[in-house]
Amino acid sequence: MKIALDAMGGDFAPQAAVAGALLAAEQLAGRATIVLIGQEDAVRPLLQAAGPAGTALEFVPASQVIDMGEHPAKAFQQKQDSSIAVGYKMLLAGTVDAFCSAGNTGAMLVGAMLTVKAVPGVIRPAIANFVPKLTGQFGILLDVGANAECKPEMLEQFGELGFLYARYVLGIEQPKVGLVNLGEEEGKGTPITQAAHQLLKVNPHINFVGNVEGRDMFNEKADVIVCDGFTGNILLKMAESIYEMMEEKHIHDPFFDKFNYEAVGGSPILGINDNAIIGHGRSTPLAIGNMLVQGFNMADSGIVDQIKATFKS
Repeated sequence: MKIALDAMGGDFAPQAAVAGALLAAEQLAGRATIVLIGQEDAVRPLLQAAGPAGTALEFVPASQVIDMGEHPAKAFQQKQDSSIAVGYKMLLAGTVDAFCSAGNTGAMLVGAMLTVKAVPGVIRPAIANFVPKLTGQFGILLDVGANAECKPEMLEQFGELGFLYARYVLGIEQPKVGLVNLGEEEGKGTPITQAAHQLLKVNPHINFVGNVEGRDMFNEKADVIVCDGFTGNILLKMAESIYEMMEEKHIHDPFFDKFNYEAVGGSPILGINDNAIIGHGRSTPLAIGNMLVQGFNMADSGIVDQIKATFKS
């Protein structure tokens, strides 16, 4: 198995990317090869400086970089030898099993839609993120930013995508799916959430437990938390701020330490025909390493095949 990494993506690239790749290679211990994609003069010296561990990583040159501030669609189409474009070409060709980047989020989404494309039947892919639970497990929250506005049918599909990820990647046998709303009662919410509730309620592919409120994010009520990308992004950033405030106050707790984005490393794009993960722009080596291991776990689980089979039926 091969897991590709955009070595030029992120605020601390390529140093953090190479260091993170070395951490992941050590953790995966031969189960997968890490493939770094980037500018040769920037990446090659770092690999050489790492000694034998660096030579164990594969390298694919890409002459261009899509910067964080660039227009995603325009940059992806114009920079076809960028590390993100090359990564997606390799994913499409089947030469790698997953592609990870802490680079331009929009370009990662555009690249996914233009190259590997959405699974037939999926209206819009979603970006998912992980929610620590008081039980010690992780749940999944989606969408967290790909789709600021959603139709009821999209929210229903997010429930299906999250259910499959929770079952096959997180290992939860019968994940509970909840819809974020401003009350537990069935009739609460906007016309969109009310209609989505009715669709989720009768969906035979999932275990829908009804509406969930903000206070249910971290308890056992739901393993899969469904919302539009506008709401999900606010919830995600609020959770990250809790960790940052506790760090500032020098308060450490095993549960709240999981609010640190480094703990999981990245957010998978669900509903596309392959495995792609978007990392935080300020990813550290630890975050990069965890993102690559997550990419391995996604590929190893066969989650994309499960999604394809569900949306084909």
